[in-house]
Amino acid sequence: MGSLFRSEEVCLAQLFLQSASAYNCISELGERGLLEFRDLNPKVSPFQRRFVGEVRRCEEMEKTFTFLQQELRSAGRVPGPCPESPRAPVAREALRVQEQSEQLAQELREVSRNRASLRGRLRDLRQYLHVLREGQRFTSLPAPLGSPPRPRALSEREPILDPSLHQHLERKINFVAGVIHPWRVTAFERLLWRACRGYLVASFVEMPEPMEDPASGESITWVIFLISYWGEQIGQKIRKISDCFHCQVYPYPESEASRTDTITGLHGQIQDLSVVLEETEQYLAQVLDKVALALPTWRVQVQKMKAIYLILNQCSFDVTEKCLIAEVWCPVRDLTQVQDALRQGSYQSGSSVECFVQRVPTSESPPTLIRTNKFTAGFQSIVDAYGVASYQEVNPAPYAIITFPFIFAIMFGDVGHGLLMFLFALWMVLYEDSPRLRQGTNEIWLTFFEGRYLILLMGAFSIYTGFIYNECFSKATTIFPSAWSVATMANHSSWSSAYLATHPSLTLDPNVTGVFRGPYPFGIDPIWSLATNHLNFLNSFKMKMSVVLGIVHMGFGVVLGVFNHVHFQQWHRLILEFLPEMIFLLALFGYLVFLIFYKWIKFSAADSLVAPSILIHFIDMFLFTSNAENLPLYPGQVPVQTVLVVLALASVPVLLLGTPLYQWCRQRTPGTVRPEAPVSTGEQEPLLEGQEAGNSVNATKEDVESGGHSPDAKHLDFAEIFMHQAIHTIEYCLGCVSNTASYLRLWALSLAHAQLSEVLWTMVMRNGFVRLSYVGGVVLVPVFAAFAVLTVAILLVMEGLSAFLHALRLHWVEFQNKFYVGAGYKLCPFAFAPDTWE
Repeated sequence: MGSLFRSEEVCLAQLFLQSASAYNCISELGERGLLEFRDLNPKVSPFQRRFVGEVRRCEEMEKTFTFLQQELRSAGRVPGPCPESPRAPVAREALRVQEQSEQLAQELREVSRNRASLRGRLRDLRQYLHVLREGQRFTSLPAPLGSPPRPRALSEREPILDPSLHQHLERKINFVAGVIHPWRVTAFERLLWRACRGYLVASFVEMPEPMEDPASGESITWVIFLISYWGEQIGQKIRKISDCFHCQVYPYPESEASRTDTITGLHGQIQDLSVVLEETEQYLAQVLDKVALALPTWRVQVQKMKAIYLILNQCSFDVTEKCLIAEVWCPVRDLTQVQDALRQGSYQSGSSVECFVQRVPTSESPPTLIRTNKFTAGFQSIVDAYGVASYQEVNPAPYAIITFPFIFAIMFGDVGHGLLMFLFALWMVLYEDSPRLRQGTNEIWLTFFEGRYLILLMGAFSIYTGFIYNECFSKATTIFPSAWSVATMANHSSWSSAYLATHPSLTLDPNVTGVFRGPYPFGIDPIWSLATNHLNFLNSFKMKMSVVLGIVHMGFGVVLGVFNHVHFQQWHRLILEFLPEMIFLLALFGYLVFLIFYKWIKFSAADSLVAPSILIHFIDMFLFTSNAENLPLYPGQVPVQTVLVVLALASVPVLLLGTPLYQWCRQRTPGTVRPEAPVSTGEQEPLLEGQEAGNSVNATKEDVESGGHSPDAKHLDFAEIFMHQAIHTIEYCLGCVSNTASYLRLWALSLAHAQLSEVLWTMVMRNGFVRLSYVGGVVLVPVFAAFAVLTVAILLVMEGLSAFLHALRLHWVEFQNKFYVGAGYKLCPFAFAPDTWE
């Protein structure tokens, strides 16, 4: 079988790598992604391994790359993806990458520090300029002689003191000027007033333009303050309070001429600093361009380099310490590719001695490898969510490609709803290569996108079952003419006008000649959508259909177990497990399917009123009785049912005791020759390298059946084997009953979906067509909008999710437990690129 039907054969192998070419060989293997490496130094600390220095160097380079990336993001640049996948660098190239990255990081640090210093200096100069300008308005000189007198209005723009009074003051007036954060102004002013007891005059005004806060980086409209005071002690208090409130205090010249000269000088300094800052910004942009161009490639190279050294740390050295030995799990079909990769790595390193791979025997259970593509990956994920397949057991995924969408469609059968789901999935499939769809951040959307092929098949199968049910948004479609004729019954009846007036609903009688002209060509006749017993008819039809499909599905699961027994050459399980399981299932529930089809064929509409009940016959079958009121379906029914029940009951002890007794007898028989397989089911004797068998050379069959936890034959505990088989027997026998009843969810959810769809149509669209007919078609626009939203939200999303979960449960519990162990673990190959097998 192919890899999809059964996991591939995987062997344990050893790689012998020369020290000089080990790096290149691991690099080549990582590019191809073929092997899963095992750690041969599990007890050695990561800090005591051979290549810990190289790993630390890679981590130091990653720290440098992180700094460079942060600088790019702070500059508003997003480093793009690596245009191509570069190979892992050799030692000389790695040193070059390290030197260049550190040099760029040093340049960025210096330029960023200079730019920050220039920005801070420029910010201080501008704040100082605004302080002097605003201070001029408070301490300006009086108007020259001859000018009109200035009004003495109370305003914040007026000088604090009349300058004409300066000559009359005996004490000198001093000033403290600066800027303060707007949030601290109120507390600052209150503390000044209390500490200085009013021996000052303070003025506050907002700065004309916002400026950056050096602490938080936010743009803030600072507040300028100018405080005039008398006395040196008051001045010391004011300066201390300003320091406590983190105010930026600037020197304030006493004379107006000095202030004018200072403002002129500040203008010149600001212009010079602006020119220097612009040149610094240009140089910084050039450095960032270099970083943005080289950083993606460097990051990929160093990540590959670090991964290689981590793998080399898992290898062990030989006695001469000139050769590294690695243990790997390798698919057998890829051994030639592995040898080619080792040869290529040796050639690239210039080594004259080639590295090679050699298979080694082992009793461990190998990992599971199932190669998938973009179509089968979604179905394989459903199976793996239950449990990864044990090594080389039958994989349920290829069968779920058909059964899962079909079982979903049975519960979701509607042409309209299935078509909407199909078109949505088709859109995702057609545009699956679009980066916008693949790189979404919404987890729910990514779940839908990964399962686009699954949704596509679910929609297609729902359209098919919708045609079977003859439902499109809960309404029947007349594709073919109906097989029922009302006119024939009306012509052959004695209905009077009074009878018709008192009987608004009439039942078609198929016994009247010409009323029923044969079955509908495909699906259910559309006339049933008008019948008063529509729900009763669908109830009987879907219930029997669910039972039939469920028993067929479980029987198929039991049959798949045969492929496991044959592949692992466990012939005794065919007789002691498969045969009693099939007898138990078919003798009871297979007979129930026979009764359903026999009743459909045997009884027609003419004798439908006297048709016996299948349910009563099935109950009487277990009670070994007969019911006189319930006529038999065929002659000799009671003896046949008795024999079937006896066969089913007789298969239970065979299933319970067969395998444990067989194992016990083989264990007690000395020198038993195992004819069924070169690898024993009890004694874990691995094959040699050159031997070939039906299964892997590295696993015994009991390992596979038990998920790799099988004890050795000489330590087999009969009580443990018997207990395991007893649990399996009870689970199977009771499961046949409960699982058959569990498939009735197909009937229940199908009816629920049809009824919800009909209720939605009746309460929304039907009212729009009937009750609002006098308004016109304008009202139908919001009515249809409401109908569409409710259809998508309730019937597609909620009902679709419900049907999906129930189909998932039917596959996990009712189907897979008949043959699937799911106790394996995945093969995780060492690869640089995304997994090439998916």
